[in-house]
Amino acid sequence: MTDHSFTPLAAGALGGPDWLVARRAVAAEQLAELVWPTDSEEVWRYSRVNQFDLAQYRPMTAEELGAPDVESAPGGGPLAAELGERAALIVVRDGRVVHHELDDELIEQGVTVCGIATCEADAVEPFLGTVSSASPDAFTVLHDAFLAGGAFVRVPRGVVVERPIVVLHWAEGEGMASFPHTLVVADEGSEVTIVERHASAPHVNHLVDSVVELAIADNAHVRHVSIQEYGDHTWSVALQRAHLGRDARLSSSAVALGGDYARLRTESRLDGAGAESDLLAVYFGDGNQMHDFRTFQDHVAPRTRSDLLFKGAVEDTARSVYSGLIRIRPDAQKVEATQSNRNLVLTEGAGAESIPNLEIEADDVRCSHASTVGPIDDDQRYYLESRGVRPEDAERLIVLGFFEDVFSRLPVPALATPLRRAVHEKVGHLHGDAS
Repeated sequence: MTDHSFTPLAAGALGGPDWLVARRAVAAEQLAELVWPTDSEEVWRYSRVNQFDLAQYRPMTAEELGAPDVESAPGGGPLAAELGERAALIVVRDGRVVHHELDDELIEQGVTVCGIATCEADAVEPFLGTVSSASPDAFTVLHDAFLAGGAFVRVPRGVVVERPIVVLHWAEGEGMASFPHTLVVADEGSEVTIVERHASAPHVNHLVDSVVELAIADNAHVRHVSIQEYGDHTWSVALQRAHLGRDARLSSSAVALGGDYARLRTESRLDGAGAESDLLAVYFGDGNQMHDFRTFQDHVAPRTRSDLLFKGAVEDTARSVYSGLIRIRPDAQKVEATQSNRNLVLTEGAGAESIPNLEIEADDVRCSHASTVGPIDDDQRYYLESRGVRPEDAERLIVLGFFEDVFSRLPVPALATPLRRAVHEKVGHLHGDAS
């Protein structure tokens, strides 16, 4: 795959601070020698990577990145409004921060919210890539070669940010590629909630290649929610990776509703004893969508715990893929780890694949994994219909009930109502209404 415009020259022309230009140059040289993956590789099995053609897209130019902007991203919508009060807002348009604001009280406490390309170099450079570089692939190399900006959040030691920090990502531009990046550093004993909403213009052919890094120090707690509602022609390939210190805690939730092809790698590495990671996801595909999830629960230290619950539904000719790995390393004794993936296939022609895996190198652990793929239970449908519930309403109730245990565990409870509504509308589409 060499006939494309993502060249070292194009990467160098993006400008920005010297340290970021130099970082891009290293990745761009790697990109020139890269062999792109195919679905014959196990980690890309069942994916649409064979349909990917980088030549369909072009990077943004320095002029486009520096153009005047209205400092907003459309579509924050009810998901942003229904959160209520927030501690900070970061608006990211086509991968670069165009607006950010932070409560005065948090500024006084030393919380940092800024754009990666505009922050002081000594604030960002020591942390950028320290998490994501531990899990590289072709798309993270491409991301690093064309990273023009992104959001940076740092919470100092012992500071508790009680209200969410909201990051709104918006992508647009026919035939373009954008590279959003969110870097969160939670220092020892700190606590923060990050809510990210990703959306793009409808009917616009766009590539979003994004990375989220969560560096969670000892005894820190990060709650992270990602809501993906891309337009129907957007291709998305994303990495979300967290490194957890001693007694650290991650509560992560992903909601995937949009896009043409949307792939998300969700990974957590538990480096410190006593660390805990809870990973949740809800996804719903219709039309010809494909949702592709790959997860990695990596237990390095002893007495760590991870729990994963991913639930999805597909209808029309949509497809989903879930492939997950729990790895227990030799020194990770007394670990508890669970992994569960449940899928509903609502119509003939839709399909779901589920591949859970365990790799255990320690002998004093408690691990389990489970997966299901199937249609709505006929007994549940009969029970509701026998009590006067219309068939289409019965299906909605069953699907909403299927997702309810995930919604009830969201780290930001205020999001449950708009997300229930979004799923309700997806099921309504199946019956030709939105009631």
